[in-house]
Amino acid sequence: MKLSEIKEILTTAEEVNFHVENGGMVPEHFHVTEVGIITKDFIDCGGKVRHEKVANFQLWDADDYEHRLKAGKLLGIIALSEKVLGMEDLEIEVEYQSGTIGKYDLGFDGTNFLLLAKQTTCLAKEACGVEGAPRKGMVNLAGAVNNCTPGSGCC
Repeated sequence: MKLSEIKEILTTAEEVNFHVENGGMVPEHFHVTEVGIITKDFIDCGGKVRHEKVANFQLWDADDYEHRLKAGKLLGIIALSEKVLGMEDLEIEVEYQSGTIGKYDLGFDGTNFLLLAKQTTCLAKEACGVEGAPRKGMVNLAGAVNNCTPGSGCC
C-alpha cells in the first residue's frame, strides 16, 4: 500500500485497527512511534546495484490501555512527516514487535489494516542460476527401478 492509499482510507475511517496476517491483532492501545523514510542501497547477488526507499511506520503497544489512535491523528502525523521529511508517495513498510521486530507490508480488507508477511527472495535469479536453469544430474527414474546399474546415472 502506498502513502496516498492509506491517507485516502483514513479520511473516512471510523477506527484504526491493525491485524496480523496470521490472525492476531495489534492491541487497540498501540502507538505509531515513528513515521519516516528508510533508504536501502545494496548490491544483489548478481552484482547489480539497487536502491529501495519505503515509508516506515513503527507500531508499539504500551501499558496505557486507554490510548486509542484516531484516524485524524494518524493523518496529522503523516502530513507532518511529508512536510518535514519531504516524504514522497512511497510504499509503506510497517515495523511491529512480535518475537523480534518484524517488517510487514501493509494491506487493507475494507475494515482493518493488515500486516502482511514480507518474504525474502533472490533478486538476480537469472544471474545465479536459480530460475529457468536446467537442473543437472536429474534422471527420470520411472521405469528405471529394475535397470539401475552402477554408472547408469540413476543412483
